[in-house]
Amino acid sequence: MTLLDTDTLPSTDHVSVVLRSVRHRSPGESVFHQAVEEVLAALGPVLDRHPEYVEARILERLCEPERQVMFRVPWVDDTGQVQVNRGYRVEFNSALGPFKGGLRFHPTVDLGVIRFLGFEQIFKNALTGQGIGAGKGGSDFDPAGRSDAEIMRFCQSFVTELYRHLGEHTDVPAGDIGVGVRELGYMFGQYKRIVNRFEAGVLTGKGVGWAGSHARTEATGYGAVYFLREMLATRGGTLDGRRAVVSGSGNVAIYAIEKAHALGATVIACSDSGGFLVDDAGVDVDLLKDVKEVRRARLSAYAAERRSATYVTTGSVFDLPCDVALPCATQNELGEQHATALIRNGVQAVSEGANMPCTPGAVALFRDAGVLFGPGKAANAGGVATSALEMQQNAARTSWTWAETESRLENIMRDIHDHTRATAATYTDDADNYVAGAAIGGFIRVADAMLAQGIV
Repeated sequence: MTLLDTDTLPSTDHVSVVLRSVRHRSPGESVFHQAVEEVLAALGPVLDRHPEYVEARILERLCEPERQVMFRVPWVDDTGQVQVNRGYRVEFNSALGPFKGGLRFHPTVDLGVIRFLGFEQIFKNALTGQGIGAGKGGSDFDPAGRSDAEIMRFCQSFVTELYRHLGEHTDVPAGDIGVGVRELGYMFGQYKRIVNRFEAGVLTGKGVGWAGSHARTEATGYGAVYFLREMLATRGGTLDGRRAVVSGSGNVAIYAIEKAHALGATVIACSDSGGFLVDDAGVDVDLLKDVKEVRRARLSAYAAERRSATYVTTGSVFDLPCDVALPCATQNELGEQHATALIRNGVQAVSEGANMPCTPGAVALFRDAGVLFGPGKAANAGGVATSALEMQQNAARTSWTWAETESRLENIMRDIHDHTRATAATYTDDADNYVAGAAIGGFIRVADAMLAQGIV
């Protein structure tokens, strides 16, 4: 059987053939395979109703990026030694708009990770309804422990190659793990120097004082909590009085904690790579920001300054009894053992702040136990949605207030929730199946655009 024969197959067999092809053509990229399988597994009912998607080879085309760029990044460290890293940009799909997605600087970055993140971005970006395509990029460069001067030289070298692939109507990167306002500033400065134009819309996540948007820093964390709130509301619940745990202590986690507190929850724990912090009085967001954003220290420094806090180096933050959980660190951090512990301890809802932080086994356990589960494609779309709002402001050469921008973010997250839930009810007869609803809802928007634009 070849791919050319798949339009004669039942939808489940068609999906199986495509999955085999993906594994064969992208060997060793396990997280990419996982992301593809999660989406395609939900699409059977859609393909049955829309055979035109099969005939036009939409699945095959979705799983293959429009363009992949891989390049070396040479730079000089503070001792005068030449260092060489590898850079990536995977431009996955532009059916709905210019490629859009973050840049990640972390030693674990490789082509498979970038392809996984870019594939996820297709459906996440489509769900926002903001007219943006999907891409992802980054490098195996580790900014931890590097001086500002070293980071600047790396970012300048990175953009010296990447700039030729960017443009406000072509590809618009943003930040991700290891890439914040500082790194984006260095990259934007080098881009401006090379092209001799102030093209504000070529990068998002910029500083508010130089064409950035209010609420962009907070958007992913806030959005995950807004989505969580909407899920709870379907069962007549709120966040008021709920005990919450959050994994991670970076940008997404910090602002998920902040918004959860603002909506009445008490976040009792968060984590870093060395362990996790427990604060039964509720995590002090101001102290957490000082430790992580100003001092760039470990969570143990927080515990040393607060009597109600303890730093634990064994076990998992997900072992703690809680009502709601927000995994906000990295992919596949929450496995079946963690899911079992959360369910045993009474968790009622989980909202993914990171990209695919829950393993397939964990997701299945949550679904079987009746736990409300918000997948990252929908729940953590607030960041890219606000990036799209930044693009709108840049295009109009204007700046919205904090209140206006956050209000738009909140409305977008509510729309994503409602669209995801309605799609799940239409195609699965289970409105709580947000996993299928997000995959199908994003897929249909992209697939219809691809059909309209022909075989390109």
